[in-house]
Amino acid sequence: MEITVNNQAYTIDESCSVAGMLSAVLQISGDGIAVAVNQSIVTRPEWPRHLLRAGDQVMLIRATQGG
Repeated sequence: MEITVNNQAYTIDESCSVAGMLSAVLQISGDGIAVAVNQSIVTRPEWPRHLLRAGDQVMLIRATQGG
């Protein structure tokens, strides 16, 4: 199935969670990242059990320092 992450299309397995997408598909740890799926925040404790669906729009926001 296909999802969109920060306006880029990705193909993932049907049973892929947010945590699985971050580690297996995007190959990032998730440290310092906030995740929203279809404009709703998904908290870090929910990542392993929040399954993605075809057509989901995922937004990753990386924390930065500065002022």
